[in-house]
Amino acid sequence: MCGIAGFVEGQGWAVDRSVLNRMTDQLAHRGPDGAGHHLEGPAALGHRRLAIIDLAGGAQPLANETNTVWVTYNGELYNEIELRAGLEAKGHRYRTTSDTESLVHLYEEYGPGFVSRLNGMFAFGLWDSTRQKLILARDRMGQKPLYYTSLPSGGIAFASEPKALFEHPGVSRQLDPKSLARYLFYEYLPAPHSIWEGVHKLPPGHLLEWTMGESPRITRYWVPPEPNLARQESEFEEAATDFWAEFRDSVGRHRRSDVPIGVFLSGGVDSSSVVAALCELEPSKSIQTFSIGFDDPSFDESSYARRVASHLGTDHHERSFSAEHVLELLPEVARWLDEPFSDASILPTFLLSRFAREQVKVVLGGDGADELLAGYPTFEAERAAAWYRRMPRTVQNWVVAGIGQLPVNHRNFSLDFKLKQFVRGAGEVPELAHQRWLGSFTGPEIFALLVEPPAIDVEAEHWLRAGALFAKTPKLDSLSRSLLLYQDTYLPEDILLKVDRASMACGLEVRAPMLDGTLVDLAEALPPGFKLNGRQSKRILKRAVAARLPAEILKRPKKGFGIPIATWLRGPLGGLLDDLLGADRLGHQGLFRPAAVQKLVTEHRAGTHNHRKPLWTLLMFQLWHRTWIERR
Repeated sequence: MCGIAGFVEGQGWAVDRSVLNRMTDQLAHRGPDGAGHHLEGPAALGHRRLAIIDLAGGAQPLANETNTVWVTYNGELYNEIELRAGLEAKGHRYRTTSDTESLVHLYEEYGPGFVSRLNGMFAFGLWDSTRQKLILARDRMGQKPLYYTSLPSGGIAFASEPKALFEHPGVSRQLDPKSLARYLFYEYLPAPHSIWEGVHKLPPGHLLEWTMGESPRITRYWVPPEPNLARQESEFEEAATDFWAEFRDSVGRHRRSDVPIGVFLSGGVDSSSVVAALCELEPSKSIQTFSIGFDDPSFDESSYARRVASHLGTDHHERSFSAEHVLELLPEVARWLDEPFSDASILPTFLLSRFAREQVKVVLGGDGADELLAGYPTFEAERAAAWYRRMPRTVQNWVVAGIGQLPVNHRNFSLDFKLKQFVRGAGEVPELAHQRWLGSFTGPEIFALLVEPPAIDVEAEHWLRAGALFAKTPKLDSLSRSLLLYQDTYLPEDILLKVDRASMACGLEVRAPMLDGTLVDLAEALPPGFKLNGRQSKRILKRAVAARLPAEILKRPKKGFGIPIATWLRGPLGGLLDDLLGADRLGHQGLFRPAAVQKLVTEHRAGTHNHRKPLWTLLMFQLWHRTWIERR
């Protein structure tokens, strides 16, 4: 796992080595084991390496036999052995055992379309000097990030993180006002948008081709298969057996490494299933598992992790943290998060990554199961919302008023919090309802919050995005449509971005066996009833692992990797809240209406409302703004 950066100047402009050096220096945390650069004509490719495979011979950028095709690559290929065998049979000669080298040979053999043959997590830039062509690609599910921007010369620059792009003199740091509204709506920035004017994210499963003198061309190279609705309930047991076999094979592919590996273990079904599969492939006592705990019991899951580790017999490592430990991270997180990001679980993810990095260089995690197999409570809520939408408006108003009278509880996912979030979106169409349940601000709330009205209607834009996505698969059932939207937005730009940034800040590689290409194809093709049945979420995974894990692990409700933000905002975060969201500061900044923000702060402190989501979203934006705009 690594950091990549590069640029190609248009119009014959010469490249500047010092610019490339500065770009890769900004990514040193992603690749602390070494740096590599290749400059040739108008092209400059840079690399920072975290050595995992072929420790001696895998340095990058890496070329083909004739040095006409070069690549800088961030990722892992899980079908590299099969790809290599096929390419060698066609006469290609390898100089290393690194999976990176297969990319240049695949390009020679199949052209840009070779990317559809890859099973892995990746982002790369490939330069073909003969054709004067740059190719950028990102993996199917968006496990690895890739940003790009146009240059004044007519060229293009790319990098794993925006901070590297700003080292090129042709790239400016300007806040995109439209993306400020998007951030408030999503709590992150969905591709192709970034917070920076003119800087874009390459969407997952997409390929960008840029040829000298031409405009970039972006195409989607992978579309998820549609569910097989012809499968019957009588086939469920067989499907569960097949699912486990493929999942175990995926875990086997993901454990390939020339350095020690471990597993993130939260005690939830997803991470516990990864450990259970790994225990069928190697002795459990050799498997290192890692978890962290907190002093607030409503957020602490460490007892479940210990239960799974004891049941399976792993070499378990655990560390506990207090509120003070987490709060100390905020300035550091703001330094390596060069986009605003409001998912508070990035803090414990960073702590867990730093803890695991003391022992290993690679870990496996359980990410992806919720978005593939309907694991979030929002999928169950959608069924209740269908009934709610059929109620007369007067009855809906009565329900909203009744829920509004519930006493405020600041514990993790308390009943009043869940019910109040539910009515925020229940009356809307499903595509908008889910985002209102997940997000901090609705479209109307954003208009009321911002000093300058946003130039876009974020809810309308979200609706159009969903419509374009569903137009490619018009026969999808309602659950599959919702899952597809989560896979398009929340999974890559919240869940996976969080894991990538938090782990790479520690020089740790995290792999997600659930997002293996073969397993994803299998999961996408399952009928909806195999994923969600009544109130049983992730049904097929739970059935597949039922004989391998303690029963209480399978029955426990979804909890998430949270921290007690609501309580901290009324206590240890109070000073930071006053500093960053104070009326004088907001008035000078000119982005948010001070009165609207102060109302949120006052109500939350008084305990009459739980505004943890909008306040945390604003707080994280202000931390980012102070670090990357004011102090740049």
